[in-house]
Amino acid sequence: QVQLAESGGGLVRPGGSLRLSCSASGGNFRAYTMAWFRQVAGKEREFVSVIRGNTGGGATYYADSVKGRFTISRENNRNMVYLQMNNLKPEDTAVYYCAADRQIILSQLRSWPDYDYWGQGTQVTVSS
Repeated sequence: QVQLAESGGGLVRPGGSLRLSCSASGGNFRAYTMAWFRQVAGKEREFVSVIRGNTGGGATYYADSVKGRFTISRENNRNMVYLQMNNLKPEDTAVYYCAADRQIILSQLRSWPDYDYWGQGTQVTVSS
């Protein structure tokens, strides 16, 4: 069983930056694929970014809407994954969730139902 906890959300002006953190406990963190999704009330959960575990070589993938602005990274010795968000836009406003899965395959990386473990989410609001 893996427990995830996000932090770092808040209110930021357009063009600003935030760094989200996700701490993980339980399981072999290095082996887990870690992802960020986001959700606006009334809409489906949306893929943001993912970083593979050691079997996937730490490969990273991004949604087109955040490519070039967001960066995902992980610190395996601290069981942490991060999402650095730059040049934030009002449309980035959402609850951001950290997700983990050990056995997810390449074709499922962007599919939120295929992840086994989830954090509680952290609110990001981009507004002037």
